[in-house]
Amino acid sequence: MFRKTFYGLICCLLAVSMASPGVLASSGPESTDVFVGGHDGYPIYRIPAMVVSNKGTVLAFCEGRKTGIFDHGNIDLVLKRSFDNGKTWGPLQVIQSEGFKTWGNPAPVVDRKTGRIWLPFCLDNNRVFVVYSDDDGKTWSERREITDDVKRAGWGWYATGPGHSIQLSSGRLLVPCDHGTATGMASHVIYSDDHGKTWKLGGVLEKGTDESMALETADGRVYLTMRNIYPGKRRAYAWSDNGGGDWTPVEIEEELIGPTCQASILRFTKEVEHDRDRVLFLNPASEDRENMAVRISYDEAKTWSRPRTLYAGPAAYSDMAVLPDLTVGALYERGRLWPYRRIVFTRMEIDWISRNKDKISK
Repeated sequence: MFRKTFYGLICCLLAVSMASPGVLASSGPESTDVFVGGHDGYPIYRIPAMVVSNKGTVLAFCEGRKTGIFDHGNIDLVLKRSFDNGKTWGPLQVIQSEGFKTWGNPAPVVDRKTGRIWLPFCLDNNRVFVVYSDDDGKTWSERREITDDVKRAGWGWYATGPGHSIQLSSGRLLVPCDHGTATGMASHVIYSDDHGKTWKLGGVLEKGTDESMALETADGRVYLTMRNIYPGKRRAYAWSDNGGGDWTPVEIEEELIGPTCQASILRFTKEVEHDRDRVLFLNPASEDRENMAVRISYDEAKTWSRPRTLYAGPAAYSDMAVLPDLTVGALYERGRLWPYRRIVFTRMEIDWISRNKDKISK
């Protein structure tokens, strides 16, 4: 009897080990490779961003890097789409590719009123463009340059996002960005109040901040979480009471440990729709680029739960989205960092994130 049981256990373990490397056999989060270095013509993929359309299509963007790990080089802006909550992904689509240029820093946002998907991005980390799609990312408009409207004289380096932008309850499309000057890096935002027809520069943050992501809180304020480029290994943050027009002085969030790295934040639910306010935060919860972990806040980003690890190994940039079935999708860089091996999509239930302390009715 013991030998039969032991044999059965070994067979089960072998079956799990022989499963597709892109899918984790687990009763918890389900993970699938989306972009894998060496496939589809690109040795390296970096800088993920993700949104879900009004029709429920999941759009995963990133940079396809042809010439190496570096932020400058022959880099294309690419996309894959999923029509089943991230279980499977369609073929790779190239959105921007022209010569030996750097097309990158995707910062997509869905206009919930019109259904149009806007994609701000940068050329050579210097000029700013937008394109849009009216068919869930199947086709895209001609690119339109907005640099003169959103970049001050004297600014050098410029990056939109990376990661998803947001639409405020007012209808404003708000895109977190960062820029460099002779005295250092700083975060800022750009916005559109006419559904993408025109774009303007919003509030500029203090030096020492960098890549950022925004959240509108239940009371209409905007919270900006920022990469902190000074020593300390903690996130920086600020608040706006006027839709990103002005910002409070930057503070350090001692509760949110992290290396000098991008991170993502997401509105999961509102109390008026799903029994309570829930906000999620995802980053490498470590002083190094490792231990990709998610936290939950029930008080609008004021305090956070302890981190729930998705992947304990090397990991870096990320994004999140609410999926049509009210689960959470995370898109993040995973694997040996030099070079990054893959960008992975992980689908999670809120009860797993909360360690079975919270459950949402679907």
